[in-house]
Parts: sequence; structure tokens; C-alpha cells
Amino acid sequence: MPKIQQLSSHVADLIAAGEVVERPASVAKELVENAIDAGASALTVEIQGGGMRYIRVTDNGCGMEPEDAPTAFLRHATSKIRTEYDLETIGTLGFRGEALAAISAVSRMELLTRTPGADFGTSLRLEGGEVIDQEEAGCPEGTTMIVRDLFFNTPARLKFMKRDAAEGAAVFTVVQHEALAHPEVSFRFLREGKEEMLTPGDGKLRSALYAVLGREAALGLLPCPGYGEDIRVEGYLSRPACCRGSRVSQYFFVNGRYVKSRTMTAALEEAYQNTKMEGKFPACVLKLTTRLNAVDVNVHPAKTEVKFTNERGLFEAVYYAAKSALGLEQGHVAAELPQQPPKPQRQDTVTPNQTFFKSMTAQEYRQQAPDLLRSTAQPAYDREVSPWQAATSRNAAALAERQRQREQERREQKQRQSREVQVVLEALGMQKEDAAPTPAPTVSADELLRDVPEVQTSRPTAPVTDEPPQPVSSPAPQEPELTTQAESGLSPEDAPWRLAGEVLNTYIIVEQGDTVVLIDKHAAHERMNFDKMKEKDYTPMRQVLLAPVVVKPDPAESEILLRNLDLLRSFGFEAEDFGGGDILVREVPDYVEGDEADRVLSEIAGQLLENGGADPASARDGVLHTMACKAAIKGGWKNDPAELEVVARAVMSGQVKYCPHGRPVAIELTRQQLEKQFGRRN
Repeated sequence: MPKIQQLSSHVADLIAAGEVVERPASVAKELVENAIDAGASALTVEIQGGGMRYIRVTDNGCGMEPEDAPTAFLRHATSKIRTEYDLETIGTLGFRGEALAAISAVSRMELLTRTPGADFGTSLRLEGGEVIDQEEAGCPEGTTMIVRDLFFNTPARLKFMKRDAAEGAAVFTVVQHEALAHPEVSFRFLREGKEEMLTPGDGKLRSALYAVLGREAALGLLPCPGYGEDIRVEGYLSRPACCRGSRVSQYFFVNGRYVKSRTMTAALEEAYQNTKMEGKFPACVLKLTTRLNAVDVNVHPAKTEVKFTNERGLFEAVYYAAKSALGLEQGHVAAELPQQPPKPQRQDTVTPNQTFFKSMTAQEYRQQAPDLLRSTAQPAYDREVSPWQAATSRNAAALAERQRQREQERREQKQRQSREVQVVLEALGMQKEDAAPTPAPTVSADELLRDVPEVQTSRPTAPVTDEPPQPVSSPAPQEPELTTQAESGLSPEDAPWRLAGEVLNTYIIVEQGDTVVLIDKHAAHERMNFDKMKEKDYTPMRQVLLAPVVVKPDPAESEILLRNLDLLRSFGFEAEDFGGGDILVREVPDYVEGDEADRVLSEIAGQLLENGGADPASARDGVLHTMACKAAIKGGWKNDPAELEVVARAVMSGQVKYCPHGRPVAIELTRQQLEKQFGRRN
């Protein structure tokens, strides 16, 4: 029995459908592209049940003849190409002739079409790829495609579908891409009978931007005039201050086709270096026009990736176009500034304390020194003592306490020595007053006791022996610490290090023995927040907004945020669906300002989209990274020494070693390394 058999046409169609039709968004994309290729100037997309239950695409294009209608649903049937040479210059969005055949194989389809000038149109019904009915029908000029019950005959595919809101958002995103790629076509999108988008179709990209992305997003974009010869780049770029938290808002189009390209993304972000904030990504709507034979669009089943014959030229075209647009913006700002800043007026220098710099003789200084010291020691005004001053005051108090203890120990030692001398004098039959008039060399009690025989005194003494008595000595006073552990709040294992200060308002300096440790305060505090937020009993502090904020994210961001409202609530956000993809925010965490809610939620959505295919724990960690970063102190901020001490303690105790992104939080410099840099010799 032969082992190799030819598959039936039905199974082959199902396999082809699996390559072309991945989800309802794939169906909408193929049908919309066919409508655009048909020369439509107005196009309507309507979905129900996220597109799984119902998809309708209506256009006013050229339509199909009655005899062409059933042929369009056969595999490899197309009107776009004729010969193999046409594959080298593909200028249409569709060309393979597999879309309609693949869609009809896994759904129930209806077709209504009429060519301009025809008296009647054609109605065609298919189920599972088989034509069930064909007849004449009255219908408007153009074509209407209706897809019902997607994957009804392949139930195994249904378990991979997401909920209706997610699938509907994916369809909406596809329609948005096509609307931006073809501003000359008026797009209308309906979901569950409600209109969510309508573009004017006046051929102006700015109008499409307003309709698709919204007013605020459109106002944050810079025009990018056409640049390049072989590859012409035009469109709009975001201002450096309006960069987003993810790459979701980067739209690239090549010859009217939406594509994803790492080369163009790298070129765009390279152009924004040193102009945007770290961790932010520029948004763009860039349309590239090049020769048809310079790009291969037949390298991906979904046609979302293309291959260029000159990748280097592509990189340079996008890079210099973005650089030119940013340069024009900077020139515009510079033109508004005055040519030369006004020269500051010369003012006489006034010394606040007139007694600080003063010439006087030594005798005058000795006479006036006490008064000068008292006048300079008094503060000019009362002010609140800062934590740094408080820490200095504690050290000063500790120093004074140490000095007081030393004086007390000296007095006690003198008293002991005096009592010992008195004992010796009593043993010799003398009084201290008798010995006073006769000056004698100053000797210690130890020296006197060496030559004195054992005597009975009133003090308790050791048993009498033949051996000479041992010299009486007092224990040496111990050196007290400058700052005790109780005063500094340090645990015993932390005590050896010392907070030396901060440089550049970013790096904490810690001295530990012969080592200097530099700590990145933002990275360390970010890790501390991340560990705290990851605890099960973490409860963020919330602030209720006086006026709720309406956030208008992208469809993909809106869908992922609405799907994770419980996760947002656990981090201090109280949000709800406001309709039309908008989100109403009523409460935010205490470390997020109300006007920053849209930006923070956009970054959270980017993290969720990036980790969407991972397990829930990874998705939660992605959100935690964003929240921990927002709540952390920033480089460049001025912080109190008490705050810096808390961060330094966490690092020096080994609690914090790396930030959530894997970067080290501290580096060490030894004495030997420093002396080597200064050329010192041991």
C-alpha cells in the first residue's frame, strides 16, 4: 500500500486557510485590500461578535461580472497578475488569488456585486468553499462581502481565539492601518452597530491622522517632507517630548502596504538619540515610496514583512528623513528665541557679613575674637533643620559626649591616683599636707608602690605574702565610637560603612574600609519598590481624582488594558470602560499625577502587549517594572540624606544587587585603583 497520497482538495483548502486566515483580523485585512485594489473610494467594515460571528465589507469599486463571481473563489484565481514577470513588479495589495478561497473554506460567505452600468448584480452563497446558490440580485455598484460563523467547520481553531473584545480590537487595528495607508479612501468602521471611526477620504494624511489617532496624538506629530531619490520618505514623526512608552504607535508603509521592519525601526530610533527621554520610543506614520522591483512583498504569508534589495539605503533614507524633520523643528524653536541674550547689568558685590574679611592687628584680633566668634556662630534667621544637619548635629553631639566621657575618665583616674598616693603617705606616717610644702619630682603611683613594703590599710587588701605587692593600675579608657549603632540605626553587619555624600544628584558615595562604593540611587530604589510591590500583601496608596480623566489609547492598548482592569486595580488604578475604546480613570497611585495617567497607562499597555504571549506571572512582572520605575526617585533629584541612607543601607546589606532590568546598582573602587589613577606609590 503506498504511503504517499495526494491530499483532497478540501483538506488542501483547509491547510491553505490555516496559512492565510489566522483570526478575524486576517479576514478583514484580505477583504479590505481587495476592495482597495478594486478602486473603491468609500469603504465600510462592520463586525459583530469580534468578527467571529459576522464580518461585512462593502465598497463602491469596480465590482465583478456574473461569470467572474464563482471563479474568484477558486484557488490561485486572480486578476492582478498574468505572467511570471508580473511578480517582479507587484503594485497591488493582493496578488496570490488565495484569500477568497481560504476564507470561504472555513466560513459561510455571501457575495453581492454589480459592475457600473449593469442592470442587475450577482448574489452568490458559499459554505465550506462550496457554491450553494447563485442568482441575479438588485444591489448597489461595487462589492459586498459577508463572512459568517468563522471556523464553523474547524472547531480546533476556535480554542485559539481570544474573547470578542480582543478580536474586535485586532480588526479595528487593521482598518486603522489601511486608513492611514490610503487617506484617499473614506473608511467607516462599525462594531455592534455603533460607528467608531470615519475618515474623510480627502487624500490628506493629516486628516486621516485626526480621524484615526485623535486630535491630541495628531498635534504631537511633526511633518516630515519627502526626502530621498530611490526611496522617498514622507509622513509625520512625534516630537521628542511626545514619545510613547512602547513601539505600538510606529506605522511604516511601503508603496501603500503596512509593513513591519526592524531596519526602519532602528533607523528611526537612531535619529532620535540624545533628543528623547531614555525608555521612550518615537511615534511615526511614515510612507515610503520606491521602485516596485526594489522590494519583494512575497516573503511572508500575511504580507506584513517585505524584503528590500538595498537595506542600507533604506536605513539611510529613514534616518536622514527623521533627522531633517527634527532639525527643522529645532530651527523653528531657535528662530523664536532672541539672537543675543541681554547682558546682565553690573552690580556691586555686597558682603553679607562685613566682619568676615577685615584687616586688623594681632592685638585687635585677640580683643575682638570672642565677639566675632559669637556673631558668626549665630544664624542670620531661623530655619527648619534638614536631615543632613540633624545627622551632623548627632555626630557633633556624639563627639561632645565622647569628650565629656574622656574628661570624666581623666577626673576619675586623677582621683584614684590621689587616693593611692594618700595610702602611701599614710603608710609612711605622713599626711598629705606635710608633704605638700616640700616639692618633689612628680612620680606616678605605680613608681611609689614599687618601693613601698606591704602595709595594712583601711582598704581591703590581698592576703599577706612574702612577695612584693603588685602595682595598682587602672584600666585604660576605651575609645568610644563617633556614632553609635543605636544613633545611626544601623545593624551590626552594616556598621563598618559610612555615607560620604552624593555626586551629580544621582550617585551615592559610601566609604567602607579601603573601598569606595558608588550607588545608582534610581536603580537601587527601583529594585526596592519592585520587591515591595511583588509581595502578596502589598496595598498601594490611592488618590481620588477630583475630575476623572478620560484616556484615549490605541485600540490594541485599550483592549489589553480593559482585559486587565483587575491587575490595574491591584496597583492603585481605578478605571472602567468609557465606550469607544476610551478608558475613564477615577483613581491613580499616590506617586502618579492625574495628568500623567494616560502616559503611564500607555507604558503599562506596552508591557502587557510585549508579554502578552507569556504566562500571567511574566505579564505581571512587566507591569511591576513600569510601576516600580515610576515610584522610584530619579537621577537629578535632590534628596535628603535620610532618604539616601535608606537606599545605601539596602545596597550595603546585600538586599539589593540588581535593578529589575538586570543593571547593577553599585560599583566598587578600591584604594589601590584610586591611587593608581593618581600615580601614588605605596
